[in-house]
Amino acid sequence: MNKNLLFVFLFLSIGFISFAQNARVKGVILDEINRPVVDVNVSYSGNVTQSNSNGFFEISIPSNKKVTIIFTHVSQKMMSMTVSLKPNEIFVFNPVMNSYAEQMGEIIVSANKKRVQGITIVDQSTIKKIPGANAGIENILKTLPGVNSNNELSTQYAVRGGNYDENLVYVNEIEVYRPFLIRSGQQEGLSFTNTDLVQNVDFSTGGFQAKFGDKLSSVLDITYRKPTKFGAAFEASFLGGSVAVDAVSKNKKWSAITGVRYRNNSLLVNSQDTQTNYTPSYTDIQTNINYVASAKWQWSFLGAISQNKYLYEPLTRETKFGTVDKPMALAVYYEGQERDKYDTYFGAIKTTYNVSPDFTLKFIGSIFHTQEQEHYDILAQYRLGEVDGDGSVVLQEVNYTKGIGTQLNHARNDLDALIVNAEVKGIYNWQENLLEFGVKYTRESIRDRVAEWEMIDSAGFSVNPPIVNLPKNNQPYEPYTGPLLPYQNVRAINFNTINRFSGYAQWSRKGYLGSNEVWYNAGARFQDWSVSGGIVEGKNQFVFSPRAQFALKPDWDMDMVFRLSGGVYHQPPFYRELRDPSGEVLPNTKAQQSVHVVLSNDYNFKMWNRPFKLVSELYYKSLSDVNVYTIDNVRIRYIADNNAKAYAQGLDLRLNGEFVPGTESWFSFGYLKTEENYEGKGYIARPTDQRLKFALLFQDYMPNIPSIKLYLNLVYNTGLPGGSPSYADPYLYQNRLNDYRRADVGFSKVFIDNNRVSKSRLFKDFKELSLGFEIFNLFDNQNAITNTWVRDVYSKNQYAIPNYMTSRVFNIKLSARL
Repeated sequence: MNKNLLFVFLFLSIGFISFAQNARVKGVILDEINRPVVDVNVSYSGNVTQSNSNGFFEISIPSNKKVTIIFTHVSQKMMSMTVSLKPNEIFVFNPVMNSYAEQMGEIIVSANKKRVQGITIVDQSTIKKIPGANAGIENILKTLPGVNSNNELSTQYAVRGGNYDENLVYVNEIEVYRPFLIRSGQQEGLSFTNTDLVQNVDFSTGGFQAKFGDKLSSVLDITYRKPTKFGAAFEASFLGGSVAVDAVSKNKKWSAITGVRYRNNSLLVNSQDTQTNYTPSYTDIQTNINYVASAKWQWSFLGAISQNKYLYEPLTRETKFGTVDKPMALAVYYEGQERDKYDTYFGAIKTTYNVSPDFTLKFIGSIFHTQEQEHYDILAQYRLGEVDGDGSVVLQEVNYTKGIGTQLNHARNDLDALIVNAEVKGIYNWQENLLEFGVKYTRESIRDRVAEWEMIDSAGFSVNPPIVNLPKNNQPYEPYTGPLLPYQNVRAINFNTINRFSGYAQWSRKGYLGSNEVWYNAGARFQDWSVSGGIVEGKNQFVFSPRAQFALKPDWDMDMVFRLSGGVYHQPPFYRELRDPSGEVLPNTKAQQSVHVVLSNDYNFKMWNRPFKLVSELYYKSLSDVNVYTIDNVRIRYIADNNAKAYAQGLDLRLNGEFVPGTESWFSFGYLKTEENYEGKGYIARPTDQRLKFALLFQDYMPNIPSIKLYLNLVYNTGLPGGSPSYADPYLYQNRLNDYRRADVGFSKVFIDNNRVSKSRLFKDFKELSLGFEIFNLFDNQNAITNTWVRDVYSKNQYAIPNYMTSRVFNIKLSARL
């Protein structure tokens, strides 16, 4: 592999030196009805490049002098632009060509708009290439600083001390949702986002603008592409497959992109400690249809249908734990099965009307409907004991049994949710000021039945819940005459409706302080909501969230941007946040509030005569009205009383660039500390307190055989808090799981791409064809997601037994594109 791999670990010592005197211009070329223009010649002084099938171009130009770039195309009028950029500056320019008049313009100073907003742009081609047990956008996000996850079977992620419910996800400016009843990562199946359909991915880990909705932690903003001609993509592996088709009408007014996906996690689940009969089925179909009614008016429809069937029959489990001096083992035999089903339907219409060149209006309407069931009856008979020094877990070799018992879990949980949204948004350019505003109505209708209980039998007698006032149980020494109750019992029927009105307004402007460039953004959000349908009617609640950003680009030789952002962020409760551990909905649960401050530096430079970027961010969050929760795998249960306060603070660093010429790689580091204080008891670690994070995403190829490529995805996280047993005081259980260490590697042989054309008639229409070999969990590390708590009836101790994730797994993947 390329020798530059050795330099990945040396960037801190040499990465701040820049020698180059070039700048870059890149962007997407569109026509007057916003379609990408293919094969545009982009040139200056004899240097020429062309736009690709998506209209994208990139060209390197000299810095610190005026350069005229010319855009020419056989069906469009010539366009020219004179630009003057500083060394290493990257200017994003998206020209609109037309067929009736030539255009000329001049730009003296410029910068990337998203750069000053603190938004991370994730390249779509990188998303498809990087290996992972759950490959896709979320797989890439987990390599970014400030983003944490220790569950490779889940697409959910935590950002800067927040939990999974605190992340906004938009597709084409439309908010999308996850299922409600998911308890474990292997139940999730597929992320909503289909990577075959993606054009742009923008991600912000905090300090985001007022136009983004009411969540505390992050924004993932995804745009699906608009096809310009027929195309198709195909992928198949041991984990499933996908097909995507692009279609365009003859008059170019209609275009559509449709994707179908199937996934089966058996390969991964069968590598865990628990042996199972596992027959899942995850299938979805998505389509994005676009219609250009006129040069001013455009329409689009985004639709998705997903069916997730989860059939799970555990057989046995054997787990070793403890220390070298005192190895222990848990052996479990199971009876019963779990049958879960998640059907989701999503549809959204979006229309954009250009009232004038400076004023645009948008209307968005969407419906999300989910029908979910979680039914299981699982009997687990366990034996806990000390084993031989070699750590054997075979039952016959247990030397001393410390605990034996039976656990029966039962659930008949059903949920039906319908969420309707209607939104109007506007964008107005007024004398170099950008004004944006929007209003939105949301109606959430929830019908939920919760019926689950757990019975525990230890050493021949039933264990009653400790919170009930019952006669003392001294079995087996004395007979017990009191009632037998489930150790845990949750029963509730909730029919609730939540009505929400929300809106935002914000202002942006670019200016100068002396010779330094500055950008301003200020805005505010509001939301008014009420919960009805419960025993107690909820009262109207209102929150107001002012936010601001300020960015400064000094007039230095070094290409740096400094940014200060933050404000007040509220998260009005969603249905799951309203439901307490007993299943009762508390309609007057308040919105959680966070005062968020982010100070960042963005530095573009050249190293080895190639472009690099170093981004550093220092942040602090002060949280009030905190809704305390526990996490079991990916299931979150809230207390719903707002009786806590918390904070999160940390530092994020990310260096990305061309460590290998022509490829993008990055190294991430994150430090985080987040603690909460519940009812004045003092500060303890929150469930997402992931102190240190290191990640490496690396791409390489063989210098002598460039068609053979390497993709490496490496993550190291320090251990999360391990939780506490049922009914236990979490202040007494502050142990942590072991560190999370995972490396996924992929090798790919490229047969056809832009540089390699097939001579075979069978493959003459293929634009891409590759065969990959992937190794998940390359070093076979034992990573734990949560603890199972097992009781020792004699000493009354409870042992935290880690629930290990997947071991080493091999996969083969075939990819093609027409």
